[in-house]
Amino acid sequence: MSKLQRLRENINNKADGMLVSSQINRLYLTNFDYSDGYVLITKNKAYLITDFRYIEAAKNESDKNFEIVMFGGLRDGVLQKLIEENSIKTLVFEDKETTCFELDILKNTFSNVSFIPAGSILEDLREYKTEEEAELVMKAQRIAERSLDMLLDDLDLNMTEKEVAATLEFIMKKNGADGISFNTIAVSGKASSLPHGVPRNVKLEKGFLTIDFGAVYKGYHSDMTRTVCIGKADSEMKKIYNTVLDAQNMAIEAIINGEKNCFNIDKIARDHIYNKGYKGCFGHGLGHGVGLVIHESPRLSPSVSKEKMLDVGHIVTVEPGIYIENKFGVRIEDMIYISKNGPKNLTKTSKTLIEI
Repeated sequence: MSKLQRLRENINNKADGMLVSSQINRLYLTNFDYSDGYVLITKNKAYLITDFRYIEAAKNESDKNFEIVMFGGLRDGVLQKLIEENSIKTLVFEDKETTCFELDILKNTFSNVSFIPAGSILEDLREYKTEEEAELVMKAQRIAERSLDMLLDDLDLNMTEKEVAATLEFIMKKNGADGISFNTIAVSGKASSLPHGVPRNVKLEKGFLTIDFGAVYKGYHSDMTRTVCIGKADSEMKKIYNTVLDAQNMAIEAIINGEKNCFNIDKIARDHIYNKGYKGCFGHGLGHGVGLVIHESPRLSPSVSKEKMLDVGHIVTVEPGIYIENKFGVRIEDMIYISKNGPKNLTKTSKTLIEI
């Protein structure tokens, strides 16, 4: 079933159509990324509405199920004409994305239309990836993996953390990334204890170097973390690294063997870390969904509903960590895709501890 069909199933019994204003959801539906405009979905038609800057590209790149319409703004009458032509009296709108100011403009411009909040209709649809979407995530991941290999092959220990992050982002762009999933984390030494540490303008410090990063390909994100060691790892460092790796492997194996409960999957990894003496050192959830945005549903977490289950189409990270304040930290992260043929690990980079 196509994205349009799935969306219509959700709105046809609620309204005559839906107006999509957020850039992410426009991209999701049309396969075309544009910064200004709307998508209008009616019971029988679908319109990609944008201005002159994007018209030619939209005709060439967007989903062919969409009619391309040029407009100059809400008050130029184009959208009003489409609403009248399709006899729209009730229209679902993105209440999570629309400000009160923007909603007032819509209501004043289309005074004969009743607006109904969408809630999380599109976000719920985006949670379950099609095979085509999963392929794009995988392509983004391959770019990221190849880029990390290139970085580590030529890593200069006189580089600063900022230089490491910037170099990796540059390599990803050279390797075909359209962008980066988020600001790259590259923190070393004591700063590796910061789960979301910001790269510093200091030379790489001995000890763990944690690199958390991702590439974007055609709008879809990848996400991975690898921790390497600058210098030789001592016995305590090896114990912590192996504890994190074992916790991750246990959670991934549980998923592959059929465990679907998001709370239980988190608990498997968390219990292992706590039982090894590191209670309180793993303070974030085990994982999150990845797609057109870097953090989305579902989540593997101790705070998630105990009824939430993984299902076909989900892509989630599995990223346990141990962080010892003012000392060091380790995180290892892979992405798992729940395909119709079973779970698959989309991440291929080795997790053997590298000492540089």
